[in-house]
Amino acid sequence: MKEPLVEVEKVTFSYNGEIVLEEVNLELFAGDFCALIGPNGSGKSTLLKIIVGLLKPQQGRVRLFGKEIENFHEWWRIGYVPQKVTSLVDPVLPLTVAETVGLGLQGKPKSHGFSKKEVILSALERVGLADKADKLLRELSGGQQQRVFLARALVGQPQILLLDEPTTGVDFTAQERFYELLGRLNREGLTILIVTHDIAVVDRHVKQVACLNRKLVFHGKHEDFCKNPEVCGLIPGPHHLIGHLH
Repeated sequence: MKEPLVEVEKVTFSYNGEIVLEEVNLELFAGDFCALIGPNGSGKSTLLKIIVGLLKPQQGRVRLFGKEIENFHEWWRIGYVPQKVTSLVDPVLPLTVAETVGLGLQGKPKSHGFSKKEVILSALERVGLADKADKLLRELSGGQQQRVFLARALVGQPQILLLDEPTTGVDFTAQERFYELLGRLNREGLTILIVTHDIAVVDRHVKQVACLNRKLVFHGKHEDFCKNPEVCGLIPGPHHLIGHLH
């Protein structure tokens, strides 16, 4: 039996005494492409922060690659793109695209036989921005900036990619391009967990949907998601499109 890469077991988390997550169980296996959805305040971003060790649950446990999170130190194996990351782009700081991606190499093992520049360019090639390496980050469009931060998460050659609402603030065309890129990365072997409200767009590519509403109320194939009206009703949007976008 395959061992999950990520295993969340009975995780409970509270902010100021208010329960945000309650006994959540979730497993992510190699090759999965899972959309984590739910209404605002349902704990989606909190769960991602717990998985990457930024928050510690009051109850429950997290295992990464078979190790308890307290004993896990190979963080290069996990890429993380936090929420609203493009809002951190400084309009004054003259940081280039390549320099931004290079920040993702901090604390990562060196790639034997490849220079830092080659590793950075390889990550930019994966997201289709190798020709923008010397451009200032602030000069790029919002969609291009989002792909730069994706390259920063990929530069350490992770096995798992976690993304928190990565297409917020970008237009529909840029969203489509971004999700097509994620689909290709998944087909190349990358395991992906993405927090999103764009379920009608993600439906083209994801393999599973996990729905949070403090508790995990659904986890299964995306085509089964809207067969349960009670679960589907938790998510605003054009649900009649789901399953008909292919």
